[in-house]
Amino acid sequence: MLTNEAYKPINCDDYDNLELACQSNWILSLELKNGEKLSAKATDMVMRKNIEYLVIELTGEQRELRLDHIASFSHPKLGTVVVSESD
Repeated sequence: MLTNEAYKPINCDDYDNLELACQSNWILSLELKNGEKLSAKATDMVMRKNIEYLVIELTGEQRELRLDHIASFSHPKLGTVVVSESD
């Protein structure tokens, strides 16, 4: 997936749910827009050059996912959240 495309902020409620997941260190089931599926621990949210990222821990390594590349995420306490762009 291209990383130089314009960043599109996600819906505030979806962002808040990701923040809660990070604060609770939840293991999320994530589906990315490129079809990749992951199960990883949400650890942090960071912003670099006006692009927001979810920091996950996957098999002992940290990885950053652009928020606008996440199609959906789920956790038993949240249900499934389909990520949408902010208005």
